[in-house]
Amino acid sequence: MRWTLKPKPEAEKLAALQKALQVDEVVATLLLQRGIETYDDAKTFFRPSLEHLHDPFLMKDMDKAVLRVEQALANHENILVFGDYDVDGTSSVALMSTYLKTRTEQVATYIPDRYDEGYGVSIKGIDFADDNDFSLIIALDCGVKAIDKVAYAKKKGIDFIICDHHRPGKDLPDAIAVLDPKRDDCNYPFKELCGCGVGFKLIQALALNEGKPIEALTEYLDLVATAIGADIVPIIGENRVLAYFGLQVINTNPRPGIKAIINQVKKEELTITDVVFIIAPRINAAGRMKHGNYAVALLSETNFDLAETYAEEIEAFNTDRREADQRITDEALLQIEKNQEHEGFTTVVYHETWHKGVIGIVASRLIETYYRPTLVFTKSGDKLAASARSVSGFDVYNALEACSEHIEQFGGHKYAAGLTLKEENYEAFKQAFEDEVSRTIDKHLLVPEVKVDLKIELHQVTNKLMRIMHQFAPFGPGNMTPIFMTENLKDTGYGKCVGEDEKHLRMTVTQTGNEKFVCIGFNLGDKLNLIKHQKTFKAVYSIEENHWQGNRSLQLKLRDIRE
Repeated sequence: MRWTLKPKPEAEKLAALQKALQVDEVVATLLLQRGIETYDDAKTFFRPSLEHLHDPFLMKDMDKAVLRVEQALANHENILVFGDYDVDGTSSVALMSTYLKTRTEQVATYIPDRYDEGYGVSIKGIDFADDNDFSLIIALDCGVKAIDKVAYAKKKGIDFIICDHHRPGKDLPDAIAVLDPKRDDCNYPFKELCGCGVGFKLIQALALNEGKPIEALTEYLDLVATAIGADIVPIIGENRVLAYFGLQVINTNPRPGIKAIINQVKKEELTITDVVFIIAPRINAAGRMKHGNYAVALLSETNFDLAETYAEEIEAFNTDRREADQRITDEALLQIEKNQEHEGFTTVVYHETWHKGVIGIVASRLIETYYRPTLVFTKSGDKLAASARSVSGFDVYNALEACSEHIEQFGGHKYAAGLTLKEENYEAFKQAFEDEVSRTIDKHLLVPEVKVDLKIELHQVTNKLMRIMHQFAPFGPGNMTPIFMTENLKDTGYGKCVGEDEKHLRMTVTQTGNEKFVCIGFNLGDKLNLIKHQKTFKAVYSIEENHWQGNRSLQLKLRDIRE
């Protein structure tokens, strides 16, 4: 692991912020590293407010979108809410459809089948709309590249409103409105909304149009926070506000579907990390293993008993998903070893029987082992489909774009993308992708990096620091959990490997002998020899609270240790 110590802030700025906020150097440094330089910045950061959300009409085409929805409502038109099958898509569909149902009964939802229709707006979905007299489709978390599909719908007299957050191509679909903050001609102040976030801006605009305050929409924020966590968008700016209030809803008054999931896992207070690792995988499992409709049904349900039944079904899908991704990961690792494919700059694997619903998870697991831009392919109809995942700092979307002559279709983000290609193009694509990555990647990006906020002494780890750091939450890209480095540490003599296969490291450390902290280092069992016999070592870690039998204590979660 590379340890990268963030640069120290300018001394003048540090002193000024310490004075303005009456905080110590550690806290002031953490704030400056997050771009918080003044008292007002800190007030906005520590006291998020719904007032901080931008006017939705600043988004390009929002006025057109609102006009068309209001027209549909006034004329009693049938509206079809269409979305992708992942967490962001299904959350968006649940959000938009439940809001519209407060204003009309003529609303239905449509999630494409992952295996039959693939990603995004589908011909089958448009034909469904045509057969059932829908004159308006609102597409969420997809559609910005669906030029042909939107043209096909237009011929059938069906209008489109697109709420997307993916990068557009050079041309936009001929829709009534294309809401996407990543449009070059969109001056919306915040560019990093997820698909559900863009959908929320549309219902915010519709509510504003009716003269309703933003507070009337807080009940939808549990869905928005779930999508923000699942889609790994930066938790800064508007996303931070939406996630902050969404977590409050999740922890105090969640919709029945989310409550049913929380009851299953018996967790008291959820953080954004819990949303990512507990709620999101379960919602995702529906689209991965069966159909995204199950997720929409769960998230839209108002009857708690029914929601519990849906949650049980989804839990079963999640169990199947876990088993499938473990088995396929093992098979992929074996394939890589056998073919010596870990020697290049990329990992590209393929087997025609691998489950399409879990190849994205498998790609992430392979990165944990080999830390390379990774593609996992499987057979999908008469084509091959892949999920791409990248390493920190490398844009896999740009790499795919450079190989587009071999690809049928692709889309996504900097760190996660999907593509399809013809089977006969697989080997040529694989070579082109390897060539492109080897040519463009900084070689140091192939070693995992831990970014260290600052170096501190062990005595600076206090309950007061922990209380302040709680207020830094919710954490995520752009506002990660603070990581500290401390030198000259010693184990008190009881350090040992724990857990299955003794993979993890547990010890109690001290620096001067006066302070002692329990440490846990997941997957650091192989470093036990570094701490034996009272050797001094240095560590990078985050601070967390350990709750045990009614007692709370601070412990260090180790990321890495060195001599």
